[in-house]
Amino acid sequence: MPPMRRKADLPQKVCVQCGRPFAWRKKWERVWDEVRYCSDRCRAEARTTRRGDTAENSATEET
Repeated sequence: MPPMRRKADLPQKVCVQCGRPFAWRKKWERVWDEVRYCSDRCRAEARTTRRGDTAENSATEET
């Protein structure tokens, strides 16, 4: 059995939405390169932000 790793020794990333650092989790083991958000809440906020931006852009382009 491999030795235990301390949480401080785990890789970290910065959340694209909130800017806070977050650490690697076991459930992200296979997709760590694709993880961009620290939580479901940040992912949902990013989606609503993107949708709002596209709606505003299309409204300005029409006028």
